[in-house]
Amino acid sequence: MAEGKVWLVGAGPGDPGLITVAGLQRLSEADVVVYDRLVSPKLLGHARTDAELIFAGKAVGDRALEQNEINALLVAKAKEGKSVVRLKGGDPFVFGRGGEEAEALVAAGVPFGVVPGVTSAIAAPAYAGIPLTHRDHASSFLVATGHENPAKPESAIEWQKLTTAADTLVFMMGTQNLPDIVGRLVIHGRPEDTPAAVVRWGTTPEQRTVVGTLVDIADKVKSAGLTPPAVLVVGDVVRLEERLRWYGLGPLFGKRVLVTRARHQASALVGSLAEEGAEVIELPAIEIQPTADKDEVERAISGLSLGEYAWVVFTSTNGVDLFFEHLHERGQDARVFHNVKVAAIGSATAEELDRRGIRADLVPAEYIAEELAAALTERVAAGQKVLLPRAQNARPELIEGLRAVGAQVDEVMLYVAATPREIDAEALARVKRGDVDVVTFASSSTVRNLVQLLDGNIVPLKHTVVACIGPITADTAREHGFRVDIVAEEHTVAGLVRSLQEWSGRGR
Repeated sequence: MAEGKVWLVGAGPGDPGLITVAGLQRLSEADVVVYDRLVSPKLLGHARTDAELIFAGKAVGDRALEQNEINALLVAKAKEGKSVVRLKGGDPFVFGRGGEEAEALVAAGVPFGVVPGVTSAIAAPAYAGIPLTHRDHASSFLVATGHENPAKPESAIEWQKLTTAADTLVFMMGTQNLPDIVGRLVIHGRPEDTPAAVVRWGTTPEQRTVVGTLVDIADKVKSAGLTPPAVLVVGDVVRLEERLRWYGLGPLFGKRVLVTRARHQASALVGSLAEEGAEVIELPAIEIQPTADKDEVERAISGLSLGEYAWVVFTSTNGVDLFFEHLHERGQDARVFHNVKVAAIGSATAEELDRRGIRADLVPAEYIAEELAAALTERVAAGQKVLLPRAQNARPELIEGLRAVGAQVDEVMLYVAATPREIDAEALARVKRGDVDVVTFASSSTVRNLVQLLDGNIVPLKHTVVACIGPITADTAREHGFRVDIVAEEHTVAGLVRSLQEWSGRGR
């Protein structure tokens, strides 16, 4: 049996983008991933699909596994010859008990390695606009635990030394003991008016910061209802928070936004929402499943090559992608369009065509089938043939409009926007709990399929803001019982994000 190995990997402080390149590589290669409560669920998406994922989360008063059980688990999995990643919030060796796990591995003769992570002791203050050092305010900082081993008869911290040992003091996991910590600091020499800040869930869309002084920070934190995880920062640098605050200023900060778009198309929307501060919940409600009849596609491509068609009309980027896949399978490319005009329903579809070397001759002013049909009927003569590669069960308005002026339409159904075969159970559970502030719909299919995923029960979303990419999608949402709050003026992902920004600005 091959020898296994354990990697102690720092996942960073919460923002999934703060894991290191080396950490991501180890995660993507692992047979087994043992992860903590503070690890972003998005990071687990980088694990192999066949990897075993084991939750070993710890919270105050609640442990999935005791530390000795975690140690034994790591040893056992490695001795099975598996590559194991112990994925820990922050850095494994900064109050992460990574040292204890490493000792257990050494005692058992199990090889291990360490990938350091970005610790919340530095990252949380940075995201709150608090530099731990600054030429005018602090030349040193110290990191200490605010939650010592409860088995100890008394504190091991030498408070009389620690209090004045550095300009800036950072206490991790100190929320529960905050009154005791600030009291000891005052007793041992820190002035009562020393600035202090508590940063909860730093680097995530749930980040909150409370600022005060040693004499009132505990009361302010209690009044604000802040709970772990959080870090306490003490020192003159806290004064900079008001001027240097940068994170959380986006108009969607803290909003939980559901994205229902197909996974392969969601990245632009997810990225734009995240940049505006939203916590994005991804629950793809559609999966593009090719359904084309090969003989039908063969006849369409042959007719296109022979110049039989006056127009080819694309109504989605998916249609463009799949049609070109069929072209490539037959050893052909964009040159088959040499004697035909091409129409695209909107800018995204036109951009996808342009990426493949085809400049759309027609893009309607409004990106809906009715506008496209109206624009085409002014350009298509009776008897001309139009090729329409698109999805099954698409709306009939475009074909009806073309046939009304005597055009001959060959519809090639390339795919179906089906309900996904694999569903993110945690994301679906959050939706069913109503743990969503905004739901976004980028097509009518996403509306219908989400309702299906919810077994027809949309009650958890009754008070959720519903944002639709355009009027047709909005009509479908209303037909299924949703109250539509936002309809993008420009029927694109960028237009949908702009509409959300404007809505949030009005709300604030």
